[in-house]
Amino acid sequence: CPSLPAKDAMMDNRFATALVIACVLSLISTIYMAASIGTDFWYEYHTLSPAENVSEAGRSIWEEFVSKDADEKTYTDALFRCNGTVGLWRRCITVPKNSHWYSPPETDMTTNCISFSLSDQFVEKYIEPGNHNSGTDLNRTYLWRLQFLLPFVSIGLMCFGALIGLCACACRSLYPAIATGVLHFLAGLCTLGLVGCYVAGIELLHKKLPLPEDVRGEFGWSFCLACVSAPLQFMAAALFIWAARTNRKEFTLLKAYRVA
Repeated sequence: CPSLPAKDAMMDNRFATALVIACVLSLISTIYMAASIGTDFWYEYHTLSPAENVSEAGRSIWEEFVSKDADEKTYTDALFRCNGTVGLWRRCITVPKNSHWYSPPETDMTTNCISFSLSDQFVEKYIEPGNHNSGTDLNRTYLWRLQFLLPFVSIGLMCFGALIGLCACACRSLYPAIATGVLHFLAGLCTLGLVGCYVAGIELLHKKLPLPEDVRGEFGWSFCLACVSAPLQFMAAALFIWAARTNRKEFTLLKAYRVA
């Protein structure tokens, strides 16, 4: 039948295009996810006059902020007053370069950051932040732990899916692409869960520690990267699964046609 080679070529081009688009989406989502994990702009606080606030309190604000014994209320108050930003791994505040109490307020500011230790990621959150006798707030505790674990699970699933995809290319088969699609779908769920956990954690924290009147809080671009990464993962998953399933179905029909 002279039309069969043309039909095969059309099928190969269609599936190859879907796989290339899926791979590009997967790569972009992985880059976005890695960038969001490694940056400190998940949530930002904007204060009207951070330099004046710091000058009034002297060095104590950032000394307490960088202290290993700083509790949640201590560093959150500093974030409120000093144009703070919070990431999954670090917290930062903006302070004057010259921080001596006898110096006049400066407009030359610098950003100081401190990393959350591994123990900080699993520390218990309290019903009243800063009050260890108020009891454990289980909701905020597990939300905080999940927002630390889920991004690494998401990236791990995508990397494992990429490994399966390479094996599929070596075998010249689209069947393993189904597994790659499923793994990307699970990665998208993890990323979506991360975004949900972070938003819920921030809202619960602000109920405990309301924002001052002169402070405005908003989600930053690191958070937006994670939000964009989730739909990209779902689209890549859909393309992988569609290409594999449709190719298998049409291959079966074509084989039956040839036998007939």
